[in-house]
Formats: sequence, structure tokens, C-alpha cells
Amino acid sequence: MRCPYCNSTDSRVTDSRPDTEDAIIRRRRVCNQCGAKFTTVERVQMRDLMVRKNSGKLEPFDREKLRRSIMLACRNRDVGDEQVEKLVTSIHRRLETETADDTVTSSLVGQMVSDSLLNLDPIAFVRFVSVYRKFSRIADFKKVINQIPEADDGADVCTLPKTSLF
Repeated sequence: MRCPYCNSTDSRVTDSRPDTEDAIIRRRRVCNQCGAKFTTVERVQMRDLMVRKNSGKLEPFDREKLRRSIMLACRNRDVGDEQVEKLVTSIHRRLETETADDTVTSSLVGQMVSDSLLNLDPIAFVRFVSVYRKFSRIADFKKVINQIPEADDGADVCTLPKTSLF
């Protein structure tokens, strides 16, 4: 493993521990050349997945891109990094095990994220879906919001006050 500080390839493992249901192993390392300490993360990769975009373009599945998208949707919400990591791991694992082909569509990935976010945080779900489905009108938001099972307070979440907002 290359040291991120001095680029030396001579490092040793000082500690290893499983994380998040044994799907990840974190290894604490020390560089034998500069003495810097750093952590590496190992994850089982069953196969190389490719994602077919709506344009037809193929690109490698990118866990980090998926994580960033979910983090953006969950920004300023009561959703922790660990919950997001579990969600990403769950979606990645399902894509690897439930699909027969090494190529998945971006719409399948988007649907899995949408379904997962709906269960995790409805606001994050609406944020994600609004970008994923490219909402351009308020009616798009209303339609999705009205499909969310029961609002927190039982009120119609799309009803706007009759008074002016400005």
C-alpha cells in the first residue's frame, strides 16, 4: 500500500478490524519510511459493474459517486454518515447479487436509491427524486409528495396557504 504522505510502498499493518456487518475491513497502517499513520479500507468486490446511462454511454459503477449523491440528498437532515454508508453498501451488494448481467441501467440504480431513501428520510427522497427525474415544475413535486405514505402531521403536504408568500 502506497503511503499518502511520502509515496513509499513500504508500510506495515498495525491493526485490522471488520466494520459494518463484516462487509468492510479497516486496516491501520504505519509507513516504514516516514512513520506516518493512515487507514485503508478493504471491501469485497464480487464483480466489476458497468452502468448504462440514459444516453447509452457505459461507465464503471462508482460507489463514491453514489455516496456523494445520497449525501447531497441527506444534507442537513438527521441522517448519519454510517447510515449513508450502509445504504450505499446495501445498494451495491443488491446490484452485484440480484442482477444477472454485469451491466445495470442508471434507472435501476436511481430506483433503488429512491426506494431506500423513502424508507430512510422522506425529505431526502424528494430531494433525490427531484434531481434524478429532472423536475421542472411544482406539479412534479406535488405528485411525488402526494405519493409518500402519510405525512408526519397527517395534513395534505401540498396544500399551500391562501395568503401571499411575499
